[in-house]
Amino acid sequence: MKNNIVLPAEWALQSAIQLTWPHEDTDWAYMLDEVETCFINLAREIAARQHLLIVAPDIQAVYERIKDVVNMENVSLVECLTNDTWARDHGGITVHYNSNPVIYDFGFNGWGLKFAANHDNLITHKIYKYQIFNAVYQNRRNFIIEGGSIESDGHGTLLTTSECLLSPNRNPLLSKEEIEEYLKEAFGLSQVLWLDYGYLAGDDTDSHIDTLARLAPGDTILYVRCDDINDEHYSELKQMEEQLKTFRTLDGRPYRLLPLPMAAPAYDQDGYRLPATYANFLIMNDAVLYPTYGVPTLDEEARRVIAEAFPEREVVGVDCQALIKQHGSLHCVTMQYPIGVCERKN
Repeated sequence: MKNNIVLPAEWALQSAIQLTWPHEDTDWAYMLDEVETCFINLAREIAARQHLLIVAPDIQAVYERIKDVVNMENVSLVECLTNDTWARDHGGITVHYNSNPVIYDFGFNGWGLKFAANHDNLITHKIYKYQIFNAVYQNRRNFIIEGGSIESDGHGTLLTTSECLLSPNRNPLLSKEEIEEYLKEAFGLSQVLWLDYGYLAGDDTDSHIDTLARLAPGDTILYVRCDDINDEHYSELKQMEEQLKTFRTLDGRPYRLLPLPMAAPAYDQDGYRLPATYANFLIMNDAVLYPTYGVPTLDEEARRVIAEAFPEREVVGVDCQALIKQHGSLHCVTMQYPIGVCERKN
């Protein structure tokens, strides 16, 4: 690894998972009870297994909502203002420098200036000030990046998409070569794999990698495949699949590719398609939580594929039909912190 920096894989041992809780001043206001039910289910599954860090403007209100159904011995609550709930993208990104944890606090600008992020952009620093992080803090807000846009194998390879990282509303003054060099230096990388194809209708993120393709142990990539030639995604996802076949590990071998089913079409109240995807799963220490969308055959097929990639982990479905109504899913609302990073402050 370059400069003794390692960006851990998501399947590396973790100390905590972060959720940023929905409230009446977020875009969830019109369906707050519905989305809170989803968050409570997520909180219950996470805290049953490991430490859960919940961020919210009113932590007492959250406590009252979850105290009877969630293992509160595994929960820490941090109070601060928030714009929204997408912890994957405003959460701190952890690297190890000479084996010591460092929290990178990158700039978050609402996925390329699409949405307000003035409060969310300060969350990581506020958590640090509360002394939750047992790690060095680095302010890197002069570079815009979201956690959902990058995938690491923990051994020097990063998987990302050109559509997102080269977006003109993120780091417009930097070329692709300059962005790649920045990523390599910041994360200690030996290679960046740029995925040039693939999208989901209704996606606000400019094709985050965690909606399309995910790294897994054993040089494995799980990816969304569309088999319906009449589906609007067919051509792009087919090109994505063909490009994935060309990718090579650092020692020159092709990746083991595991196709995930395309989620059944889901639409908002105005008839616009929503970005439901089974790639948006969360890897935990002993489990993988994955989103389900109310179609049992497809939900089960996705579970089987994920279990094939993570045979030693329990694979648990969580109904995320509420989350996709705001164009995200399970992985998008969580952020993991590696072992040793989070101190419990109940």
